Amino acid sequence: MTAPAFPPRRILVVDDEAFVCEAVRMMLAFDGHEVEVANSAQEALALYDRCSLDVVFTDFSMPLMKGDALAAAIKARNPKQPVVLITAYAEMLQSSGNPLTGVDYVISKPFLLQNLRAAIAKVAPVSSSVGHRS
Repeated sequence: MTAPAFPPRRILVVDDEAFVCEAVRMMLAFDGHEVEVANSAQEALALYDRCSLDVVFTDFSMPLMKGDALAAAIKARNPKQPVVLITAYAEMLQSSGNPLTGVDYVISKPFLLQNLRAAIAKVAPVSSSVGHRS
């Protein structure tokens, strides 16, 4: 498998299951990305406030704060920050009629490295540098 033709990004991965964070971190690191992980929305917001990021990947179903609420909180801090939602409920969420405020792209579980690559290419193209800059 060859790496994609776009530059490495600084990425935050958020999931309440540590093994999922580690799996996604490893996939993204394979392509040369620098990856931070958080196991809760609160931890993610604290990291976000002190890091410069190009993309945020977040799980939807997390305790205390769902991924869409985290996306909205991030967009309140920086409306241009790309946020990707990873969920087993993609079809249900997209057909519910309720917009996923703050979410730029949705990936269905289970997913592959190529799905992560497609999301990065869509929300953080080569000419883009819209992430949080502290």
